[in-house]
Amino acid sequence: MDIGFLLRGLILGFSIAAPVGPIGVLCIRRTLAEGRKFGLISGLGAATADAIYGSIAGFGLAFISSFLINQQVWLRIIGGGFLCFLGLKTLLAKPVEQPASARGTSLIGAYASTFFLTLTNPMTIISFVAIFAGLGLASTNRNYTSAGGLVMGVFIGSSLWWLLLSYGVGIFREKFTHHGLLWVNRISGIIIFGFGLIAFLGAI
Repeated sequence: MDIGFLLRGLILGFSIAAPVGPIGVLCIRRTLAEGRKFGLISGLGAATADAIYGSIAGFGLAFISSFLINQQVWLRIIGGGFLCFLGLKTLLAKPVEQPASARGTSLIGAYASTFFLTLTNPMTIISFVAIFAGLGLASTNRNYTSAGGLVMGVFIGSSLWWLLLSYGVGIFREKFTHHGLLWVNRISGIIIFGFGLIAFLGAI
């Protein structure tokens, strides 16, 4: 495996994950409300989706890329609607008195929700295709080992960002009172709902 491809993928994965959008807001809110584990698991859901889209671009699967790009209107509608739902749910949520237990079903739900949201964001695949093509990395003739290293790097880079974010936000968790968490829910809910509304309206 060419270490250069792994490093490039790591940088790309970190860079694409880093801008704070709806997934970032959701992970910050979950970290403050339920702990670092929930924030990190939520981020890993997004990192997995990033790796899937990175593999589509990295292995040169042009047919799948074109199909996803052509279906971006429906993806925006579905993703926007789900974001609006999550935003309203977060806005109306009341902070719990005790930290949530790390039940498997809850962690799976946290992972699945961000995984689904990232998959329904057409800009993710467009970003990977554009960046890989611009760097000369998207080619159907590329060695599978090199492409695999690239995808692995994307996943590691994206996961690294979510680890740093959840750990950093977790430092401030104990300083939030019940009233403070209530306002975190309200502000996060409004922001997430706003992202969803923009995506939904942009599609129609």
